[in-house]
Amino acid sequence: GGLFTQLQHRKSPFYCTERNVFECCPHGRIFNSHVHLEVADTKSSMFAGLPELGISNGEDLKETLTNCTEPLKAIDQFQMENGILLPTLQSALPFLDLHGTPRLEFHQSVFDELREKLMERVATIAEGKDEDRYGKLEELLEKSFPLVKMPSIQPVVMQVLKHLPKVPEKKLKMVMADKELYKVCAVEVKRQIWQDNQALFGDEVSPLLKQYIVEKEAALFSSDLSILHNFFSPSPKTRRQGEVVLKLTQMIGKNVKLYDMVLQFLRTLFLRTRNVHYCTLRAELLMSLHDLDISEICSVDPCHKFTWCLDACIREKFVDGKRARELQGFLDGVKKGQEQVLGDLSMILCDPFACNTLVLSIIRNLQELLSQDALPRDSPDLMLLLRMLSLGQGAWDMIDSQVFKEPRLDLEVVTRFLPTMMSVVVDDHTFTVEQKLPSEEKSSLPYPTTLPDAFSRYLQENRVACEMGLYYVLHIAKLRNKNALQRLLPALAETYNDMAFGDIFLHLLTGHLTLLSDEFGSEDFCSVVFDADSSRNVHRHALRIMLHLHHKVLPSYMETLMKTLEPPKQVGFISIFSLCLEMSQSCERESTRTPEVELVMCINVT
Repeated sequence: GGLFTQLQHRKSPFYCTERNVFECCPHGRIFNSHVHLEVADTKSSMFAGLPELGISNGEDLKETLTNCTEPLKAIDQFQMENGILLPTLQSALPFLDLHGTPRLEFHQSVFDELREKLMERVATIAEGKDEDRYGKLEELLEKSFPLVKMPSIQPVVMQVLKHLPKVPEKKLKMVMADKELYKVCAVEVKRQIWQDNQALFGDEVSPLLKQYIVEKEAALFSSDLSILHNFFSPSPKTRRQGEVVLKLTQMIGKNVKLYDMVLQFLRTLFLRTRNVHYCTLRAELLMSLHDLDISEICSVDPCHKFTWCLDACIREKFVDGKRARELQGFLDGVKKGQEQVLGDLSMILCDPFACNTLVLSIIRNLQELLSQDALPRDSPDLMLLLRMLSLGQGAWDMIDSQVFKEPRLDLEVVTRFLPTMMSVVVDDHTFTVEQKLPSEEKSSLPYPTTLPDAFSRYLQENRVACEMGLYYVLHIAKLRNKNALQRLLPALAETYNDMAFGDIFLHLLTGHLTLLSDEFGSEDFCSVVFDADSSRNVHRHALRIMLHLHHKVLPSYMETLMKTLEPPKQVGFISIFSLCLEMSQSCERESTRTPEVELVMCINVT
């Protein structure tokens, strides 16, 4: 309180310097007085609130000079009444004048020092253990709030507001009603405003959610193409350091109500758009709060321990036996009457990073079963992985229907599809071994070019089977198995919900195909790879791979391919036609100049 009293008496609305002052006397004559005075040229709003505290402002000075008969004495009196109340200072000020130090500079330095001391004191009081500490801050707030629009005092008021766990509702409404005050107030104050204003909070969060989706899609369409550095390469902890996740975490703080609002926004957007990146953000946000040890939220989110365990699996890109049992315990522990938790668990399992980990673990389990001559249904770990994958794949249906019940896994996926997929593996392995035999021991049977009907049918009719089939294709591409890949790719023309044409799978497939770069010199192989859907996103991914491998493709096939990849004949696409043609001509001439720039532009516009 004492510091603020000094601050009040320090703030005089004028500063002394040498200039000519023109003022009217009561008789209407104009005097030209050479005095030490400069009235600060500021807007009246700068000093709004001073009269309420009994402090003179610019209007008072103007009125005094207008009505006085002796301006110099009036100025001296005004300085005496509104200057710093320190008797010993009066003799020091003329000394500063002799050194050419402007009074403005001196008063401003004193003011800044007092303000910093006061703000430090506010923080010290708030962090102390005095039971009445918040009462002192509220008292200081009442004294200082009238000056909240004064730029020089505003930081002090905002500091007090920031450290009050519960700002008086009247003050909150005043801050919310004034755009400038709302903009500059601390996030701690905004949280108190947001928790009772969902629409306002939604306006703040919405741009961040849009930015998050844009960043994810940009990563999927990146011109960088590598099996080692792809969409799933960043670790969970690295992803949580993203700008959007950090901002949302700061906005939520320890406020459970705001956290629930964000989760509701994510559920609504996921339901409206089917965009699985919202599921990723739901998991990342919870784990970001976990990293900061925000127990106020983590302890009340029933998905916390499940997400924490799954996060460790995603980091390792594998679900081992111990963690599998932990995850199963969480799923089995959902009690009657709490089934709604399954909606959030399914969303977390729908996260592409979680799905990627689950399916990679399934493929690895199948390889182990094959080496042991064991059946899929005999593996408890495999059955649990399929259960979680099925729950994640059914997230949208569960939230849409509001029927919170685990989807039943089609047993035929285990008893028919997986054995069929393993038979494809055996076919390929048998052919590979046979090629190593002496000529006289080789059979005359060619490599099979078609797939079992059951395999293709399940790709088209079952979501879980389709997901595993797509990852098996990636596994084959990673092994650089051209024959098996040419056998599998045609089956992707028709898949459940066109899953094979999803951006995430195409992003991974293009990266894996770089391992077979030399095979693009074969027209048959190119035909299998590029004989696909003509949708816009497929074109973009085709252009991504051509950016890296166009020099491997036969010039005759390159011309055909460029015609296939031509964008729609619409305004704005004219440049793409010329760029694509230029690339084709460049390849035909076997020029040393690569058309990378053209392809990058082509990808961006398409």
